[in-house]
Amino acid sequence: MIIPKNIQLFAMRLLEDKFLVGVTGIILNEQKEILLFKHTYRSHAWSLPGGYLKKGEHPREGLEREIKEESGLVVSVDENLKIRTDRDTARLDICYTGVLIGGDFTPTIEVSEYGFFAMDKLPLLRQNQVFLINDVLLHH
Repeated sequence: MIIPKNIQLFAMRLLEDKFLVGVTGIILNEQKEILLFKHTYRSHAWSLPGGYLKKGEHPREGLEREIKEESGLVVSVDENLKIRTDRDTARLDICYTGVLIGGDFTPTIEVSEYGFFAMDKLPLLRQNQVFLINDVLLHH
């Protein structure tokens, strides 16, 4: 018996484990400084911008949307840098590089400040974010 594809997909969505899919961006300005947001809800206040994808959204579009929603800044996301998984939180995170192309910063409930930082002037960040930043700066 052949089960129709839509029934197969429905059953898989019900029965299979789920992962949240997040996107993170390493966004550079013309001086090769890194965009960081001061988040209102994180233990490490400063971090790379990002968020979670909406259903049917391409990861590049999702990252551009998240940055615009959280800050008013407009970016162009270029290339996929790395994909990370976290089994403890069932999260898949896709990291992209990109550049600032415009917009005006507006504080939101999630982001109180933003800044572009040189590598030697970074605020305290989680180690996995520093690793990603180093990788980008070495290869771009």
